[in-house]
Amino acid sequence: MLRKLHKIPGLIAGLLVCVLAITGGILSVMPALERAGVPALSTATPDTAVLAANIVHNFPAAEQIKRLPSGKIIVYYFDGDSPRAVQVDPATGTRRADYSRSPFVLWMTELHRSLFFNDNGRIVTALGALAMIILSLSGLVLVAKRQGGWKNLFGPVKGSGLGKLHVGVGRIAVLAFLLSSATAIYMTLAVFGIISDGLDAQPDFPYDVNGGAPMAVAELPPLQGLALQDFRELNFPYPGDPNDVFTLTTASGSGYIDQSTGKILSWLDNPPARQVYEFIYMLHTGKSLWWLGLILGAASLSVPLMLGTGGIVWWRNRRLMPKIPHNVSAQRADTIILVGSESNSTWGFARTLHQELTAKGHLVHTGPMNRLAPAYRHAERMFLFTATYGDGEAPASAKGFLKRLHALDRAFDFPVAVLGFGDRQFPKFCQYALDVSAALKQKGCTSLIKPELIDRQSAQEFLRWGQEAGAAMGEELELHHVAARPKTFRLALVSRQDFGQEVQVPTAILRFAYPRPRSWIARCFGKGAPAFQAGDLVGVLPPHSTIPRYYSLASNSSEGQLEICVRKHPGGICSSHLHSLKPGDEIEVFIKPNPAFRPARKARSIILVGAGTGVGPLAGFIRGNSRKRPMHLYFGGRDPRSDFLYWDEIKTWLEDRRLHSANVAFSRVLNRQYVQDRVLADADKLRDLIRNGAQIMVCGGREMAAGVRQALETVLAPEEKLSTAQLKAEGRYLEDVY
Repeated sequence: MLRKLHKIPGLIAGLLVCVLAITGGILSVMPALERAGVPALSTATPDTAVLAANIVHNFPAAEQIKRLPSGKIIVYYFDGDSPRAVQVDPATGTRRADYSRSPFVLWMTELHRSLFFNDNGRIVTALGALAMIILSLSGLVLVAKRQGGWKNLFGPVKGSGLGKLHVGVGRIAVLAFLLSSATAIYMTLAVFGIISDGLDAQPDFPYDVNGGAPMAVAELPPLQGLALQDFRELNFPYPGDPNDVFTLTTASGSGYIDQSTGKILSWLDNPPARQVYEFIYMLHTGKSLWWLGLILGAASLSVPLMLGTGGIVWWRNRRLMPKIPHNVSAQRADTIILVGSESNSTWGFARTLHQELTAKGHLVHTGPMNRLAPAYRHAERMFLFTATYGDGEAPASAKGFLKRLHALDRAFDFPVAVLGFGDRQFPKFCQYALDVSAALKQKGCTSLIKPELIDRQSAQEFLRWGQEAGAAMGEELELHHVAARPKTFRLALVSRQDFGQEVQVPTAILRFAYPRPRSWIARCFGKGAPAFQAGDLVGVLPPHSTIPRYYSLASNSSEGQLEICVRKHPGGICSSHLHSLKPGDEIEVFIKPNPAFRPARKARSIILVGAGTGVGPLAGFIRGNSRKRPMHLYFGGRDPRSDFLYWDEIKTWLEDRRLHSANVAFSRVLNRQYVQDRVLADADKLRDLIRNGAQIMVCGGREMAAGVRQALETVLAPEEKLSTAQLKAEGRYLEDVY
């Protein structure tokens, strides 16, 4: 429901909100421009009485003196029969320039307030402001959920691409959106008299005027000592009419002054409603607060960016929603596949299973988990594919699943298989899938196979899971899933370094020429090569294959090269192809961001742990450590004479202090050691680093990562409040494992 509340106003009122934001952003600059042409007031600046006297001396036919919110002093007078308006110097009352309101500003103001449709237009713009409030509040709640709770609202933005940009900009500008929109609605309600603005409150007009000879304006007591900051407007009596009066308006109220005696004949302090209105008017327009206007203007001009990125993400998700052929009704099906997805990628895996089972002769129904039925007439099995949203919550299409499950009278009389999809870098990896599995068990449902979790949409892991599921069904299932992938491009190999031949583990560092990324604007429209950072992934398509293999990047795109470490696996199609390349040969690739595996900017030091080709992205982090922040490397290999990857570079990095220490372990030498042994040997040092805010990054094989995690638990055992689980929850323990 919350996602719809965020999506629908944006889709319906997007153009209107953009017009209001752009015009408001332009108008918000005007107070600062006006303020730039106003002399600063000082203690030497005369009071209002002296200023009025100077103005009367310079402009004997003055009818009105007005101080604008910008601080400009404007004098209105007649030159013969022609009305004139000039800006004067507040210190001397002399002319500075002719004054007139800009036609452009007037036009822009009318467009912003009413779209040139008078009262009807004001109602439409107020509805646009209301839509902006709904978008802002719903977006704020969604961001908090995405970030894993309100405490992480302003933590590192999770995700990548336009979605990350949308969240990053929105959470900064949301307060400005709410302030501008709420004040706009208030002012519209005041215009229509629904709430009082207090502007119609006026002092009683006096009838007991003295009628004597006029007093010099400089001698009027109410003007003497009245600071210019508090002065707003002074209207002069009609020339030659002794019964007319001065009308004075200040920051606190307004009243009438006898031109003969200088006494205040009638006065009215600004009522609370007027004080509130003027304060809100000031907040909305930035007048009198030019710096606030610039802040609100900058935020307003980000609205088109927010609506554009949000719209593109919505459209992409719609395109990713697969059309599933031969999808029979739930009550006819012998196999039920229910999907819990946030960005629709999980549906692609469900479609692959659906097609394979249909080809085997099954009647299959695939739908969202939110549509769990109380019973399925002919079902023999059920598959639940679900992602996890935010801090372990249900994704969009599974929000109501657990409630429906708990409402069932009894357990299903057929087995259920749960498959979770997620990213191990997130603290609660596949937590919702685990919650679903536990709820099914509590309900008494039987399992077709044990629950499985798939990391980063791995096609290889899905293929293996399909073989296990098929075996449980007594059939062979070959689930060759091909995910929708970005547009590919070709790269030529520039150089290679080969290692590991002596220990029968051929490994190569491959470097490909990479075009310098174009501007971010061009990249938003799919132009030019995408930018990447060390730790991101490159998808490589081997010849005659549609299934990409992913490799962690050991370079940044700004270096003009794409670098990967590749171990040749027996029978590995992609690794064998990469190892066969010669300089000049090309490969077909695409970039997949991996923002969850990057050094945190605020980490005081970085502990890097890797074995074999897992050292690749860690080397990229070290190479890019221009700040020379303390980095400590723990590297594991087989034999230093054959597979000491990056040894020459490591020596250079130690010399220039991009790397502070290097600890190595080799498993096929006399004093056989693994990288976790080096971690245990440095327990005191590591404990001190972690206690003082260090971040840990582990990259390599799953078994190695498990050993390192166990070693670190031993290292942290003396610390009551530190554990790998706690560090992971804080974003200080990251793994990129395979």
